[in-house]
Amino acid sequence: MLRGKAFKFGDDISTDLIVPGRLAHLRSNLPELAKHVLEDADPKFASKVKPGDFVVAGKNFGLGSSREHAPLVIKMAGVSAVLAKSAARIFFRNAINQGLPVLICDTDKISDGDELEVDLGAGVIKDLTNGAVLTSGRIPEVMLRILESGGLIPYVQRYGDIKL
Repeated sequence: MLRGKAFKFGDDISTDLIVPGRLAHLRSNLPELAKHVLEDADPKFASKVKPGDFVVAGKNFGLGSSREHAPLVIKMAGVSAVLAKSAARIFFRNAINQGLPVLICDTDKISDGDELEVDLGAGVIKDLTNGAVLTSGRIPEVMLRILESGGLIPYVQRYGDIKL
């Protein structure tokens, strides 16, 4: 069970908003890059987010270039999951590979600052602030195992292969 605060963003949050191109020189220093995550969408996000919190967005989260750094620095900032109406396929796949869950659900009932509880296995999101209960659909078992392992590389190191 995941629990934390919602940080609400709008539609079309690109990988350039997640990891600004002007900071490409920090790709070899990911902890430093994580200090700047989403700063072009919310300049104070990285200083406010706490371990376990959630990024909550509208449609088309993670569009743009296929920067693996984008989901990785979101995770490194302490975010436990991204909840969005939709996500770019490459961002979604990169996020799972990096061990960051992305749940597709109707985020309209979630407000900035709401306290959320997420059950990844059941695909249920509870907004503890307003009482709303949302569903995201169940995450396939193999993807849950990848997420529980911390990402694709730790999964393969542990199990040696993808077990479908």
